Amino acid sequence: MARYEELQQKIQRKTARVGVIGLGYVGLPLAVETIKSGYTVIGIDLHGGKIESLKRGESYVQDISNETLQECLATNRFFPTTDYSVIEELDAISICVPTPLSPNQDPDTSYITSVVEQIKRFMKRGMLITLESTTYPGTTEELIQREFEKLGYRAGIDFFLCYSPERVDPGNRKYSTYNTPKVIGGTTERCMELGTLLYGSLVKTVVPVSSPKVAEMSKLLENTFRSVNIAFMNEMAMMCDRMGINVWEVIKAASTKPFGFMPFYPGPGIGGHCIPLDPMYLSWKAKGFRFHSQFIEIAQSINDNMPDYVRNKTAQVLNIYAKAINSSRILILGMAYKPEVDDLRESPGLEIYELFKNSGATVDYYDPYAQSFVNKKGEIVHSIANDYEAFKTYDCMVLITNHQCFAYQELADLGVAIIDTRNAFEGITNPNVYRIGTSVAIRQEKEVVSLLA
Repeated sequence: MARYEELQQKIQRKTARVGVIGLGYVGLPLAVETIKSGYTVIGIDLHGGKIESLKRGESYVQDISNETLQECLATNRFFPTTDYSVIEELDAISICVPTPLSPNQDPDTSYITSVVEQIKRFMKRGMLITLESTTYPGTTEELIQREFEKLGYRAGIDFFLCYSPERVDPGNRKYSTYNTPKVIGGTTERCMELGTLLYGSLVKTVVPVSSPKVAEMSKLLENTFRSVNIAFMNEMAMMCDRMGINVWEVIKAASTKPFGFMPFYPGPGIGGHCIPLDPMYLSWKAKGFRFHSQFIEIAQSINDNMPDYVRNKTAQVLNIYAKAINSSRILILGMAYKPEVDDLRESPGLEIYELFKNSGATVDYYDPYAQSFVNKKGEIVHSIANDYEAFKTYDCMVLITNHQCFAYQELADLGVAIIDTRNAFEGITNPNVYRIGTSVAIRQEKEVVSLLA
């Protein structure tokens, strides 16, 4: 009881020392928001380069400017470190480490278990621990609560444990850590009360739920919902392509219905830190209950095959010009997984690049945000310069990321064949622009003579 009341008072007075473990796209914005709220924050990350960058006031996360980071350092309440022993000084910890998939598409929770081992070495009684990493339902209790209870700690008495899923959307200028509602579930009532108290002082809206499992499941539902609906639209795009119907016009028409319809859009595949991974966490956990989610598996298969569809679409377009992918020069426009970010995680453009290379093409890419990536051979591939005269020398351009900074009409006017995977060239009628979800064959019949003239 005394530990609960002591921590409650520290949070209310904002004298609690808060640790954020994992200073990436989730942890760093959370640390910044916590500092802004008046707390002292110790940020822990094993990547020494990141820590040194933070100490210099140089942000590597797009949503956090150098100016904002420097303001946090100027408060003398932000201490980035690689040293886990500082846990001994903390009153609350938020765990924001990655949870990727293994090569077999199973959950890789090794980052979480590694952090738990460090906390076990240095934890003190009365700490509030909150997991934010996306994971399967039951993780908080199975990988954290049970481990601490083996040492004799009791949840809700000796330590307090919650799960609060991150809801970060990189590059989103409307919703930030502060104004995005925060779901949270505690392992006991007192855990929930302290978790709600702390996060309620950091963000605008806290949404309490009955347990960590509900909070964990809510995160997976959010992104599985998106994955399934995007997959449906990807399948509709391929169907419309076969039937000679423009899927983009169909979606636009359907979107005029004021009820019962929510537009989703096809694309070259799914990318980012959530949609490609989260559904597989849910599917994996469900199999442990002898439940096989057909929707998730089918959606994942459709989305995973979109890069192949883009390659085949490109082959169809090049065929109009009496060319093959083999020996063609192809320029990929945009490599980031979404517009206006430099984030390449799980970007379908990376797979499409490899497919073109394996088909014998010479491939370059231009992305003003993502300056380089490492290909499957371990080679660093750099973005070419923004040179429209040079762009004219390619056999075709494939638009993967619809960055707002691209001059779409000017690109179309270059006369190079363009395969548009995002409908970024909407309203542009140049005959050299082709879109996924529309039939190349119909256009070929009408335009091949003019295109080859």
